[in-house]
Amino acid sequence: MPRFLLALIALPLLAEPAPTFNAIQKKWWAIQPVTAQTPPTVDDAGKAWARNEIDHFIYDKLKAKNISPAPLANKQTFIRRVTLDLTGLPPTPEETQAFLADNKPGAEERLVDRLLANPRYGERWGRHWLDVVRYADSDGFKQDDTRPNMWRYRDWVIQSWNDDKPFNRFIKEQIAADELYPGDTKALPGLGYLRLFEDEFNQADIRLRRQELLNDVTDNTAFAFMGVTLACARCHDHKFDPLLHKDYYRLQSFFANMRIDDEATTASKAERAAYDAQMAKYREAAKPVLDKLEALFEKPRAAFQHEYTVRFPEEVQTVLNMPAAKRTQMDWQVYHKAITQVIVPDSEMISKRGTAAQKAEYKKLQAELEPFKHLLPAPLPTIQIMRDQAIDSPATKVLKAGSHNAPLEEVQPGLLSILDPAPAKITPLPELQSSGRRSALALALADENNPLTTRVIVNRVWQYHFGRGIAGTPNDFGLMGERPSHRELLDYLTKTFTTTDNWSIKKLHRRILLSATYRQNSDFREDAAAADRDNKLLWRYPRRRLESEAIRDSMLAVSGLLDSKMGGPGVFPAVPAGTEIQEGRHWRKSNGPEDEYRRSVYIFARRLVRYPMLQSFDTPLAFESCGRRQETVTADQALELMNGDASANFARALSKRVANDAGQSPQSLVERAFRLTLGRTPTQAEAARSQAFLAKNNSLDDLCLSLLSTSEFLYID
Repeated sequence: MPRFLLALIALPLLAEPAPTFNAIQKKWWAIQPVTAQTPPTVDDAGKAWARNEIDHFIYDKLKAKNISPAPLANKQTFIRRVTLDLTGLPPTPEETQAFLADNKPGAEERLVDRLLANPRYGERWGRHWLDVVRYADSDGFKQDDTRPNMWRYRDWVIQSWNDDKPFNRFIKEQIAADELYPGDTKALPGLGYLRLFEDEFNQADIRLRRQELLNDVTDNTAFAFMGVTLACARCHDHKFDPLLHKDYYRLQSFFANMRIDDEATTASKAERAAYDAQMAKYREAAKPVLDKLEALFEKPRAAFQHEYTVRFPEEVQTVLNMPAAKRTQMDWQVYHKAITQVIVPDSEMISKRGTAAQKAEYKKLQAELEPFKHLLPAPLPTIQIMRDQAIDSPATKVLKAGSHNAPLEEVQPGLLSILDPAPAKITPLPELQSSGRRSALALALADENNPLTTRVIVNRVWQYHFGRGIAGTPNDFGLMGERPSHRELLDYLTKTFTTTDNWSIKKLHRRILLSATYRQNSDFREDAAAADRDNKLLWRYPRRRLESEAIRDSMLAVSGLLDSKMGGPGVFPAVPAGTEIQEGRHWRKSNGPEDEYRRSVYIFARRLVRYPMLQSFDTPLAFESCGRRQETVTADQALELMNGDASANFARALSKRVANDAGQSPQSLVERAFRLTLGRTPTQAEAARSQAFLAKNNSLDDLCLSLLSTSEFLYID
């Protein structure tokens, strides 16, 4: 090779100079300070219609377009709407009747407060957050291995929403619970957020695996908390927004010191001490057998570890074999991610590499351990999280074109340069053996003066109530996203949320749900649509389909099958025979009612294979943050409803419930079926058609299935 080429290869890569921000970029709406807003003054008609300050902002925009708001929906529509909205379940006939009969002032307030206190609220709204953070119980990639304790993060999310945990605290626990709240075992599962990345755990290129992990966490943190498409700056400056190439790695640097900890526990010190003491008793009593097992494992373990070490590139082998004292911080990153492929449980090692004789001996010795099993302590609760590997962090460098093999200049932890170009102030935490980087990030994200974080969550809550956010692209507040339709309202709600309401999501719900804007009927009006075809100004309530989980859960509820048990490992409802989760591996067989009738948020969330009914109705794949679900209309949805085994099972159960409640009169059967599914009595025409159907087909099952498949059942009106 010519010498000049060798010289060029030897030269360090040089970073391009960072551009300055122009006046237009500095006016980006989303980064402007959130300011207190005075609700607009409205005319007498507006005052008569409005129920709170939200309505003044909405009415003012409608008035400017000569559009009148819709009349208020009736009480029956309202209770069904708000109950489905907050709990993902329809109101019972008894709940509907009680609300219709409550004519005292404050009936709506009491209804909303009751629903917000219902544990079903956390299951419904926790599911929304799980979309945003791409929650799954498996790794992804081809192997898609199970993460057996990831469900504890899901349960932590649900409990946090039910407890109305202040959202700034909710942020901080997910980013840095171990650093900010050491010893708080209830906060620790929040760190599961950092463990939700896809992971090809058997990847031989450890540095690539590490970079993919960091990219995933960086991308999702930008989407979920800041509403920016920072991933577009991984390889170069953002094409549209004032987000620099180096900003991507400044944010990533907060996470550079993390390592996987899948053995963390929420047990107290006393519980861990008791566990260790009992385990010592077991080992002492079983020592003769355990010694035999250790002798059995010695040779196959050494062979296994050698085989799985030499499959790595030479640089990784060097790290694994070098003395611990000589490892750099980056070496330790490589070590922690490689060693789990080399050192595996002895049972797994024997099953994979043991000879027939060794396997037989292992089985014999396991039988000899049985008399001692009663001495084993109960397992400690285990969570899967990320934590810092040490006080010092490996360097983070800008990567040319995003390649981990092409490092440019080193960067320090920091937020978006357009907000604050200075490096973050980091306080190391030697007593915790942690860098303090994540604490700095958590505090910055949870700062009430952060214009992105605060607006983003308020916009998300608004979106889940109306189907569209005030800014219609919840994960993209940039130039290519939708501009807010009511920017002043967004700022008003955001400022109120962080100051007056102390980051309370439930108080934010209450403001929205008790507004006249939310209470409007959903009737279409051609004159209003001519001025605002997409209803961005909210001249009516936007009727929309329920999400997949709410559809299934509503069917379970009205059929009387819903199991209200909360929490625990993911369940496996029955799926069509032959459903594979990975070549040669199948969806676990259902354990019966304990799997079949739990709420959908508790269904095992496998990345590569979703539960069929949820997949048909647009449950997202957990590969990246889903800020807003698609709402498709496809043939398989109709087939799932009319021909699916799950729907048929729900319809049969509903039929039995109707018959038990109503007796055998066709009129009473039809009326009860309508009340349970649609929350109302049938019209005269509906009653006549339904009774004629029963007389001709003698199939209450089919009538119930038809009602479960109606748009009225599947939509929030």
